[in-house]
Amino acid sequence: MSRQNKIPLMPKKNVDAASLNSPDLFGASVAPAKGRHVYTVSEITRDIKIILENTFAEVWVEAEISDFRGPHPSGHLYFSLKDEGAVLSATVFAGAAKDIKFKIENGLKVVCFGRIDLYLPHGKYKLVIEKVEPKGIGSLQLALEQLKKKLASEGLFAPERKRRIPYLPSRIGVVTSQSGAALKDILKVLDRRFCSSNIIVSPAQVQGEGAKEDISRAIEALNAFNESLPQGERIDVLIVGRGGGSMEDLWAFNEEVVVRAICASKIPVVSAVGHEHDWTIADLVADLRAPTPSAAAELVVPEKGELHQRLEGLKGDIKNALSNIALGFQDSLEDLLHRLKLNAAHILELSAGSLDSASRKLELLNPVLMIEQYKARAVDLARQICVRLGHFLKLKEAGFNKAVEKLSGLSPLNILGRGYSITFLLPQGQIIKDANALAAGDAIRTKLHKGQIISKVMQVE
Repeated sequence: MSRQNKIPLMPKKNVDAASLNSPDLFGASVAPAKGRHVYTVSEITRDIKIILENTFAEVWVEAEISDFRGPHPSGHLYFSLKDEGAVLSATVFAGAAKDIKFKIENGLKVVCFGRIDLYLPHGKYKLVIEKVEPKGIGSLQLALEQLKKKLASEGLFAPERKRRIPYLPSRIGVVTSQSGAALKDILKVLDRRFCSSNIIVSPAQVQGEGAKEDISRAIEALNAFNESLPQGERIDVLIVGRGGGSMEDLWAFNEEVVVRAICASKIPVVSAVGHEHDWTIADLVADLRAPTPSAAAELVVPEKGELHQRLEGLKGDIKNALSNIALGFQDSLEDLLHRLKLNAAHILELSAGSLDSASRKLELLNPVLMIEQYKARAVDLARQICVRLGHFLKLKEAGFNKAVEKLSGLSPLNILGRGYSITFLLPQGQIIKDANALAAGDAIRTKLHKGQIISKVMQVE
């Protein structure tokens, strides 16, 4: 920790009665015991705050980040800085936090620039950070590596998710600066190679504050516009890029919002950022990477002259092939006719033998003979059915008679035949089993073996 305006440490002194009225260590008079000045906590804390803020108004601190729990909803960052011997609370306010390109995380070695501030109500001091740099690596490089690791874990760099670029697109979308050299280079190459292509430009700021939002909005706008077009008039491929520059100039194409807009695009994307040696994350997630904007235009559209030459060559190849086929066909036709004659004679001989064999088989399979055989068999089967059916009916009749006898023995009517009867209470018809269930005047019905009697109860005993 480097410090400015350090307060010198003064040696301790023994103060006697004679020195009580002498100047103190800081030039002030020490009052006698009876007239001593008593500080309030607020006064002490306020004086300490002034000393700390004046002493550590600008300070660089090297430490390790700990106790970081993510950004506060306000956008502020709160964490601790620690080394082997101490811990220092730290705060990065939202205005400074938005300039930090890399991800703050626990365990990260950093060098911070800021000032010491003391919070009066709690009497606690902290470092208010204005700048943060990762130790041993540039902040942009660290941010780049962190984002690449995150996106790679999601599979955004996988070759299998990349789409094929159409060979001869009729409509090409371009996302770049409207005033930059990249757009001029793309249009110049496209006009030279295949002037029939239709170009749709969605201009965007490609550098500086707001560039990442502008680029992602331009990509999304072209996709939304494309969805509104008829199927045959849609954009076939999208070129996203800009000319070369420093890492800071190209940084918008390393921002996560731009990378995810490219991944979400339904139109195949060609990334064309910078020069041959420049690589951005946009290059890694795009369906095709071009080293320059001009190279992107060359990859997307074939040269019209080359296509014409190829077509002429194909036409010549087709003519030669047809001529060779015609000559070969004539020779083959004569040979084929000769073979047909030989095969026809052989087929006739084979057919005559087959016809004779078939005639003999037909005699054996004469339907008249087969009908007589089937008729005799049907008569025999009918006789067997009659015999078996008669036997089955006799068995069932015997069983039925046996069941009737058994039911007759169990019938209550047989009991009535021996002089017994059944009495029912009217009108409900309950069976009377106990004389106490009746009263004088009740109507009753008595069931006999033959017929029944309706009567009225005169007396119950």
